[in-house]
Amino acid sequence: MSRRLALLILLWMTAQMLAPVAGWAADVVLAATPQPGQAAAGSAKPAPKVSAANATQSPAATDPNSNCNGGPCGSQPPQIIVNSPPPANPPWAWYQRVAWAANIILAVLGYVGIMLALRTLKNIERHAESSAAAVQAAQETASAALAQSQALVDSERPWIVVSVEPFLTMENSFKVIATNRGRTPAKIVSTVDQVEVAIDETRLAETPEFESVESGALPNPIILLPGESVGIRPFRREDMRSVCEDDAQFERIELWQEKVFLFGRVTYMDLLSSPGKQIHETDWCCWYVHGEKESALLVAGPPEYNRHT
Repeated sequence: MSRRLALLILLWMTAQMLAPVAGWAADVVLAATPQPGQAAAGSAKPAPKVSAANATQSPAATDPNSNCNGGPCGSQPPQIIVNSPPPANPPWAWYQRVAWAANIILAVLGYVGIMLALRTLKNIERHAESSAAAVQAAQETASAALAQSQALVDSERPWIVVSVEPFLTMENSFKVIATNRGRTPAKIVSTVDQVEVAIDETRLAETPEFESVESGALPNPIILLPGESVGIRPFRREDMRSVCEDDAQFERIELWQEKVFLFGRVTYMDLLSSPGKQIHETDWCCWYVHGEKESALLVAGPPEYNRHT
């Protein structure tokens, strides 16, 4: 688009500069061309024609005995009209030649200036593209630095991990414990858990649904230093009767036709952050295996039941 505009400007400037030369050439052509109805130099004017009416009205012209100097009395001698030659164009004055040469020089300089301007625009465009590439690289570098700093912050924050341990003093009894695996203290603000009987883990809801999350709020938040643990949910073999709706369901659980799932959520925050900020959650899920004499509690469940934020 810029090249077309420059060429149009150059053509307009050239036309403006060559306008005086074109006008002078037109004047020369018009002066050298004869006008319509104008006779050339040395041409004779044709003799007037005598009509038949005039011949009948002039008896002297038809009378052979009349004497009019050896010719018809009504005729006139032919006339010759000589036109003057067209005026010759005066030679150019010195200031006209200087103006013409100056116009040519200006046209050349204008063309050179337009070419230089186009080259400058192209260089500016290249610099703009390189600047955009540099900005893009800077943005990518900043994003990488931000991701690295976020990874550093995440490595220093507390991480609550849920696991299962048996009671040492009671058989077939287990407890779900929460351990701080991070590098800074954590404050547990609430816990919630629920027991559900299903054929397998595919029959559970897509996301964990708790009957009452508010009821799990702790009156006194628990502070866990790095490496410390706390029990959040015990489960014993004797608790199976309270989980089952009737004896038939209990028999299906004994035959492994149905399974007992315990799942919950631990909500905690970074103790070093400002209040109300950096709230994290850890979801957990376990499968209670009920045997004839011995039982077990294993970590299981879909990924949505074992997520960390």
